[in-house]
Amino acid sequence: MTIEQLEIQAIAVIVSAACAVPGVFLVLRRMAMMSDAISHAILPGIVVAFFVTHDLNSPLLILGAAVTGIFTVFLVESILRTRLLKEDAAIGLVFPILFSIGVVLIARFAGDVHLDTDAVLLGELAFAPFDRWVVFGTDVGPKALWMMSGILILNTVFIIAFYKELKLSTFDAGLAAALGFLPGVMHYVLMTLVSITAVGAFDAVGSILVVALMIGPPAAAYLLTDRLSLMIILSIVIGIVSALGGYWMAYLLDASIAGCMATAVGLVFTAVLLAAPDKGVVSVLRRRWRQQWTFAEKMLAIHLRHHEGLPEARRENRAAHLQEHLGWAPDFSERVVWFAERDGLLSRRGEYLILTDAGRELAAEAIVQN
Repeated sequence: MTIEQLEIQAIAVIVSAACAVPGVFLVLRRMAMMSDAISHAILPGIVVAFFVTHDLNSPLLILGAAVTGIFTVFLVESILRTRLLKEDAAIGLVFPILFSIGVVLIARFAGDVHLDTDAVLLGELAFAPFDRWVVFGTDVGPKALWMMSGILILNTVFIIAFYKELKLSTFDAGLAAALGFLPGVMHYVLMTLVSITAVGAFDAVGSILVVALMIGPPAAAYLLTDRLSLMIILSIVIGIVSALGGYWMAYLLDASIAGCMATAVGLVFTAVLLAAPDKGVVSVLRRRWRQQWTFAEKMLAIHLRHHEGLPEARRENRAAHLQEHLGWAPDFSERVVWFAERDGLLSRRGEYLILTDAGRELAAEAIVQN
């Protein structure tokens, strides 16, 4: 493995972790699309800052992007306050307009500069190691690695320092305001961090991968846990696994690194969506399947208990009679009886069904609940 490959993977790991930290709160606040809006809408801020500095490496580009990101949030929330449109519609109006303004500015005034929409959208991690940071004549590594490491530290310090305020304002903004935690300020600071993270990752990975890494891992982690601290850790881990897996997928397929990483995020999320212990599709289907048979067992137990000890019990408490009395198909009736017998709720005596003590207890509980 070459040093360039190691640096590419290191950048991918840092970017994925830096994106996952604020992404958790975007997912919890149901503002996932805001990351897409900000990652596109900050383009005019980058362009205007470049016109001022004439330097693609100037830190003012990050400042311009952050200001534009905050402006994007302000515009979206201003539209929401009118109560004429919902959030998705407001985002769909704001970010295409701002992004288009950035594209027009680039096409009109920066056509001869290495600042193009393909780089912003797609990025190219393979080239990131060639953009070096030289300090006093010493090569200290790729600029993207140092920039994203700084952003990761900034995001982490902010989350740790204001964890209580962020947690409370995320789950109960009204209570946070009542306790004096200024949820509005927390919101705008969080959006500023999202803007800074997005523009910091632009040159290396492009806005599409930024959105994938900012939303995919936290969304997967959300399906795995209900604890905020664990969700943050899982988001970082899932993001790193997706980034490394995507890199080697690109290596084997000789394809776009950013594209394969975004694909890996989608594959990991799909796997979690299917297999998550409590919220996964398989688990939900199994639970619904079990609930169906549990309800049928209760119906059978109530039916048998209702007729138990009465003269008509010999006629009513037969497996064949369930089709007529409960309207069950023959195959379904047999399966319900089989499940109930397996669960110790009844026993067979020839063609007759006899409740056990457990079956009588279940029937009594079901009758009381109803």
